Amino acid sequence: MAAKIFVFGSINGQLASAFGKLLALHKKNAFSFAIATGNLFSEAQDDDQLTNLLEGRIEIPCPIYFTVGTIPLPPRVVERIEKDEEIAPNLHYLGKRSVTKTSEGVRIVALGGVLDFNIVAGLSKEQHDPIHTEGDAKSLRGANNADILLTAMWPADIWKNSAKAKEMQISAESAPSSQSIADLCEALKPRYHLCMSPDNFCFEREPFFPEAVEGDKDKGIALTRFISLGPWANPAKAKSMYAFTLNRDAVITPQAGSTLTPFFKPAGPNKKRTVDQAEFSRFSHHDQDHPRRRKHHRRERSPPPGPDRCFFCLSNPSLPTHMVCSVGEDAYLATAKGPLPAADTFKDRGLDFPGHFIITPLTHAPSLSAAAMSEEEVGKTFAEMKRFRDALQGMVAGASKRKLGAVTWEINRARNIHVHWQIMPVPAEMVSKGLVEAGFRVLAEDMKLGKFVAKEFGTADEVPGDYFRVWIWAEVDDEDGGRVVGKSLLLRFDEGVRFDLQYPRKVMAKLLGLEERMVWQDVVQTEQEETADVAAFRKAFKEWDFTLAA
Repeated sequence: MAAKIFVFGSINGQLASAFGKLLALHKKNAFSFAIATGNLFSEAQDDDQLTNLLEGRIEIPCPIYFTVGTIPLPPRVVERIEKDEEIAPNLHYLGKRSVTKTSEGVRIVALGGVLDFNIVAGLSKEQHDPIHTEGDAKSLRGANNADILLTAMWPADIWKNSAKAKEMQISAESAPSSQSIADLCEALKPRYHLCMSPDNFCFEREPFFPEAVEGDKDKGIALTRFISLGPWANPAKAKSMYAFTLNRDAVITPQAGSTLTPFFKPAGPNKKRTVDQAEFSRFSHHDQDHPRRRKHHRRERSPPPGPDRCFFCLSNPSLPTHMVCSVGEDAYLATAKGPLPAADTFKDRGLDFPGHFIITPLTHAPSLSAAAMSEEEVGKTFAEMKRFRDALQGMVAGASKRKLGAVTWEINRARNIHVHWQIMPVPAEMVSKGLVEAGFRVLAEDMKLGKFVAKEFGTADEVPGDYFRVWIWAEVDDEDGGRVVGKSLLLRFDEGVRFDLQYPRKVMAKLLGLEERMVWQDVVQTEQEETADVAAFRKAFKEWDFTLAA
């Protein structure tokens, strides 16, 4: 059954009257849930109403979801959020940056607060402050799609191509807007984008659709409705309530009055537009229980964790954001949990932090392939991940005066949840003497994983099937001043091989004499230690961090 959804504009603390109205309407309509946009509470919150809400004396007839708006939440509400306690029966805080799937299967992506231009890079730390960063918005693109996008700010240019906006004289001055929200809306293509209006007006834009993509007709058209409701009980009597039934049927033909997306930017002469295939292929090869029968039983298995529960997705509200070092346009860099090297392992070579990192795509995808993303997206993502890798290699070599090189590896499996690379330093002489390559080859043979071949390639589209790839790199001194040594090794394996995910860590532990740190769970650091390592790394990486250039 399709979900029936009720939406409020900013309630601004008028809890009793707003929820009383919902109670009356719910008796007739039986809503699945409601969404409160903007500011649920006010800066001068009526303390009696808040107390009645918190003590359950204001009836809420169906689940209500909300995020932080443009003002801080009341301290008593924040206290319950921080303690992970219920705010009130049927009242659910989505978090400031989150991906949520309701019991009806409705996918809500939320980004509360206004953009803080003073934070150059990274994610905001507090989940209840009324600010967000560009990194927060970028991280949510990894959600890939949404039924409902809920934001406090408008997307930039939402008024373009709109006769209604022209009629109402809607422009950049009408409401706070940002390009990062526009990029997020363009990436997710939600069925509904819900916002708050900062003044006594409602702007319900004509539905819009993305530029037509060749070969995309069978998937239908991603039609988005942008609705910004006026404040509750506003004196202008502007529309402050909205109800709809969420229809997930494919839209083959846009309804009358629909427009081209306001975010459209003409492609350059060499830019190739491609089909976004992520939605139908992301989980198509995941069948961990029966690998040999995968071809015949793909649909019997539930999909793996989505972005809201994925350990590698920045949109996961439980992600330890203090470990995130740098966020780019398509990928991010973070320190590894339970790093193999300790903070003092390479101290005599110029590093005062472990140097074990994870390079991860923002997009929630099992592989770096056009089948899991899109042809254009996978190209950009691979290029930026490589850029992070090259920057780390340069930083390690520079800080150690070429005493350290680096090893980077990728495990590409159909059963992956979220593809990523791991990278860590290694003594440069181990690379130049071939010890690192030998270490990987010998343990692979001992574990009967197969044989390596030397192969340079880009994305997973170039190598069919499952594989393990390792890049071995170092700069060494010679008569000409220095040269790069190393290679890219590929080990392919079929679905009949039970690949040990800890294999590369075991190799590196043996090479570095760190067998006692082989199991990452045994060497997990405290949050204070992790934070200190990130701070030390950022200081060393500053001149190499291309995300700070803008």
